[in-house]
Amino acid sequence: MPGDSQFPLARPVGFRQTLSAGLSALGMAATVGGALLFQHVGGYMPCALCLEQRTPYYLAIPVALLALASARLRGPALLTRGLLLAVGALMLWSLGLAVYHAGVEWAFWAGPADCAAVGAADLTGDLLQSLDAVRPPSCTEAALRILGLSLAGWNAILSALLAAVALRGAFARADRFEAH
Repeated sequence: MPGDSQFPLARPVGFRQTLSAGLSALGMAATVGGALLFQHVGGYMPCALCLEQRTPYYLAIPVALLALASARLRGPALLTRGLLLAVGALMLWSLGLAVYHAGVEWAFWAGPADCAAVGAADLTGDLLQSLDAVRPPSCTEAALRILGLSLAGWNAILSALLAAVALRGAFARADRFEAH
């Protein structure tokens, strides 16, 4: 029952929820920022599964910022904790996508038959010829491995950590100094 003090999401919020929302937003922004840097600065063209793995981040970052604002502005506890729960759920979705993609790269299971990224086209010349020249990467081959893990593998680790931070904040007790 939402009005019941035993309902975990209705308990007071404090510094732990503020910290959780802030760390989640910062961690997710850094993760997506890193992926965009690899793409635009490093020249690593993402496959379709790589692009799909970014969707939970694009949804979760604004939710985490709303949770941070709610916690800082002393919004309703149910709102703050509910937003953190949503961030955790989105990061669990991201974890599932990342594990699936890493499994495809390691040939544990088959990937989607149509796995190809949409490449950038040069619109200054012959459009059809430039579209034919774009060869998106396969989802089955890791474009880059760092310490033996592909970017999908690293995304799985980061998604699990970010989910843990958000879910811990959603269900943790408020600290005794800033409860409201």
